[in-house]
Amino acid sequence: MPSYVITEKCDGCKAQDKTACQYICPNDLMILNRDLMKAYNQEPEQCWECYNCVKICPQQAIEVRAYQDFAPMGANVIPLRGTDSIMWTVKFRNGSLKRFKFPIRLTAEGSVDVYAGKPEPDFSKLKGPGFFNNPARTE
Repeated sequence: MPSYVITEKCDGCKAQDKTACQYICPNDLMILNRDLMKAYNQEPEQCWECYNCVKICPQQAIEVRAYQDFAPMGANVIPLRGTDSIMWTVKFRNGSLKRFKFPIRLTAEGSVDVYAGKPEPDFSKLKGPGFFNNPARTE
């Protein structure tokens, strides 16, 4: 089930350049209606249900109706992001609660050097045989 915005809770991230959900959505589905200053999912059928928008929303104004293999029918899944972890709360139809706490990354965004320890590229070999998927000739 796709994400949806609870308009009573959404404040449009206080009219910043981009809302938090716009920033985080991997499929660029979240849009800010500037007239109402409310975010919404412009193409619900394209939603991946990744919960990124739900986790990042500072007002907890976005929800995803969970599938039954993840949460029982009628249950509600609410993440609460802290500085070092995310607390997932599953609220069941009968009112009982279950909570699960998971750590989040503590490295600053952009601080990871993905090419650390890798050799510098040799561009002279780019068009040579055996570079990508052509085996090197043994003649």
